[in-house]
Amino acid sequence: MPLDRDTLWYKDAVIYQVHVRTFHDSNGDGIGDFRGLQSKLDYLQQLGITAIWLMPFFPSPLRDDGYDIADYHSVHSSYGSLEDFENFLGAAHDRGIRVIIELVANHTSDQHPWFQESRSSTDNPRRDWYVWSDTDTLYKETRIIFLDTEKSNWAWDPVSKAFYWHRFFSHQPDLNYDNPAVREQMWQVMNFWLQMGVDGFRLDAVPYLVEREGTNCENLPETHQVLKDLRRRLDENFPGRMLLAEANQWPADLRPYFGNEDEFHMAFHFPLMPRMFMGLKLEDRKPITEILQQTPEIPPSCQWSLFLRNHDELTLEMVTDMERDYMYDSYAASKTMRLNLGIRRRLAPLLSNDRRRIELMNGMLMSLPGTPIIYYGDEIGMGDNINLGDRNGVRTPMQWNGETNAGFSTAPSERLYAPLIQDPVYGFPAVNVLRQKTAEHSLFNWMQRIIAVRKSSAIFGRGSIEFLYPANHRILAYVRKLGNDAILIVNNLSSTAQAVELDLKRYKGNILIEMFGKNMFPRVGDLPYLLTMGPYQFFWFRLRRV
Repeated sequence: MPLDRDTLWYKDAVIYQVHVRTFHDSNGDGIGDFRGLQSKLDYLQQLGITAIWLMPFFPSPLRDDGYDIADYHSVHSSYGSLEDFENFLGAAHDRGIRVIIELVANHTSDQHPWFQESRSSTDNPRRDWYVWSDTDTLYKETRIIFLDTEKSNWAWDPVSKAFYWHRFFSHQPDLNYDNPAVREQMWQVMNFWLQMGVDGFRLDAVPYLVEREGTNCENLPETHQVLKDLRRRLDENFPGRMLLAEANQWPADLRPYFGNEDEFHMAFHFPLMPRMFMGLKLEDRKPITEILQQTPEIPPSCQWSLFLRNHDELTLEMVTDMERDYMYDSYAASKTMRLNLGIRRRLAPLLSNDRRRIELMNGMLMSLPGTPIIYYGDEIGMGDNINLGDRNGVRTPMQWNGETNAGFSTAPSERLYAPLIQDPVYGFPAVNVLRQKTAEHSLFNWMQRIIAVRKSSAIFGRGSIEFLYPANHRILAYVRKLGNDAILIVNNLSSTAQAVELDLKRYKGNILIEMFGKNMFPRVGDLPYLLTMGPYQFFWFRLRRV
């Protein structure tokens, strides 16, 4: 299946996020690799996804799961070789699946040769590739991101006898983007992977590229200048490739990252995700409608990317203190479930493994404006292990079957990079791909169907949204429109049955065709349209003049 030539392919995409080491181990060393991932592409094609986003797979000391890069031009030996990556990329493209890779542009590992040179002496040519200072008092207005582990954004280097700047862990020194050589080098890194054929980059931590005294060192004009330059070179040399921004910011601060269609093609909508969980727990649409009302219009070629969970903690940075306390009380009663300003749980445990709530949240993910991202394993309802440190509890091996090591690896279980989940509810004997493929009403088969229905209409990826505000606040209803086509979405956020009257008079004469069963509902007339809905039920209706 050749790749779609549409340069706006990312608008219609369904993206699957996976870490190479978590998916399948082909050589029995206990660590997933590119050959293993390639062997599971048919599974991903069957699920219906159209793009894979890979977490970092570069050579690294792995002190931050690969986000501490020591070489941008190769593959970590645990995951295979550069040739293995190229074979995987070709096999994905043969199935019509695009590949988005991680570009950690803000910082490197302190083991990167660039930093080793930079710290070696003050007159080394790479000295100003990083941000050095004789004092740790500069940029005092900058927040610390990893509150649980870092006390300062400056770290003392005993070799160099100076302080270096880092926004994340102290073993991840920030690159100095005021240096033209750094900017050129980062383009060369992109060029290397683009020549190989990758379809896009997720740029990690983009708000923090540049520092200026007297600011909070986020979202600075100079940062946007760096990004515009990278986008210009991308468009000139590789049209049809895509940049996705990881910028954990409020919607108004995110808007500039799209620029004038000259920065990012896509950006994560971080503030929406916690409010979807909040709306569900409160049984009230207000948190969701409110944040989407605050979301600015973006240029026509740009797109939000939406997610329920990912490899990080469920971040609560972009909520109020009161909202954060509510989320902690509701979803992370135990302090071991919390990390930094967030909750380190997977989707199914967050929702108490309630199938109806899991379906409703995925229904919203697939129908709100943007491109959905599914975190590996969430399509089968995998659990987490909160006894593992940092964010590793949501990064356990994929559960393929109920046999030894869940079919992930032939290695002795003690050699696996992380222990498999063993508990009776989420353990691999109960939750695995093989079992769900053969069960007609499994979550996997349900996810397969909803992805297929989403892909049946361009409205979901490209259409506008208009909220309806029925008197019943437990109902979240909206119309997605594209050209002359319209789809009505109605979600019951409540744990009890609800009735709702919808004002659909502008669609008078239309019949409603439910998109999953193709069943016709009554024609819209003069009166408010009455629907009764079961707990956590949702409907997708095509509005059709017949």
